Amino acid sequence: MSQPDFSQLKALYINCTLKKSPDKSHTDTLMNVSKEIMKKEKVSIEEFRFIDHNIATGIYPDMTEHGWKEDEWPTLFKKVNEADILIVGTPIWLGEKSSECQKLIERLYAMSGKTNEKGQYLFYGKAAGCVITGNEDGVKHCAMGILYALQHVGYSIPPQADAGWIGEVGPGPSYGDTEWQGKKISPPLGTDSDFTNRNTTFMTYNLLHLANMLKNQGGYPNYGNSREDWDNGKRWEFENPEYR
Repeated sequence: MSQPDFSQLKALYINCTLKKSPDKSHTDTLMNVSKEIMKKEKVSIEEFRFIDHNIATGIYPDMTEHGWKEDEWPTLFKKVNEADILIVGTPIWLGEKSSECQKLIERLYAMSGKTNEKGQYLFYGKAAGCVITGNEDGVKHCAMGILYALQHVGYSIPPQADAGWIGEVGPGPSYGDTEWQGKKISPPLGTDSDFTNRNTTFMTYNLLHLANMLKNQGGYPNYGNSREDWDNGKRWEFENPEYR
């Protein structure tokens, strides 16, 4: 097929590393592989590290209304809402996604009750995936939790929506490192992994294809899935089993 036009799309990368900028993030190094594909496909890209911002803990849209003095989430959420594609990046710690990643999911959940112009939940019509790095095991386990949460709040998940890299068991160099304990590593660790490179590429293009299809058709039809219509008494072909 001819090369699709993805130039109308916007993608947002949120890195949930535990390292503040400008410290090196191995997760960001792998996310860059996906970002470069997006740039070459003329996709508009934004990115930020969750930990760089003063984001309150909680499950409400604005936590300054619930006892917090400051909460940057309402401002940052404008970027989330404008994006057709969300890519969540996280390192693995103790076999789990980072605490910052869990916090992001909770803040996304806080917004999931809002609705779009069709009366559907706000994230309908948007695509999402995840990028994960770490040592030892946990890529699939972390992806399972992240992707479940993203679809639960309304994002659409394409095939092969996760990509990751893990190192050997125990302490050691991480993705993209060029030196460990005084020894040079060439090429940078993990960059020659065909498995990681293939999955990252497929994830990126599957997100682009899905987001493009959704955008071109105006998202999902709201027949049978409009919260606004449900609240107004519409039930389509649903029949309460209580009355059968």
